[in-house]
Amino acid sequence: MKSIFDPATFEELLGRIELLTQDTQPQWGKMDVAQMLCHCQYPLEVAMGKKVLKKPGALMRLLYKSFKSAMYNDKPWRKNLNTPKEYKVVSDKDFSREKEKLKALILEFHQLREKTHWDPHPSFGHFTHEQWGMMQFKHLDHHLKQFGV
Repeated sequence: MKSIFDPATFEELLGRIELLTQDTQPQWGKMDVAQMLCHCQYPLEVAMGKKVLKKPGALMRLLYKSFKSAMYNDKPWRKNLNTPKEYKVVSDKDFSREKEKLKALILEFHQLREKTHWDPHPSFGHFTHEQWGMMQFKHLDHHLKQFGV
């Protein structure tokens, strides 16, 4: 699995984002392109401690733990997965603003490529440095494919 920490993968992601326009249509799902750009910011913000999520109860943590490896393994996510309510974007968003915000967050996260200690994810628990990088790439890749780039 590619990682957002890899310089070539980082550049690839930014290049793919640049291909998006406000008229880019999804190949599946309910979000428009501006909403998707906003949605993709949330996991980066959670990883960097900028967005705080409520910890799930014990039963939900056990459920999350059962599919934790799916967050960073090589198996693609299926289309139309349910989005957790904390990550849903339903209001209108400004395409240009969200595009620039996402690119800035990707850069900020990429700059953490030498970081050795990460706080645990509120739902999934501890990830290694490598897993954080792969997970962020996988999420971004999934949504960029959703919009054909």
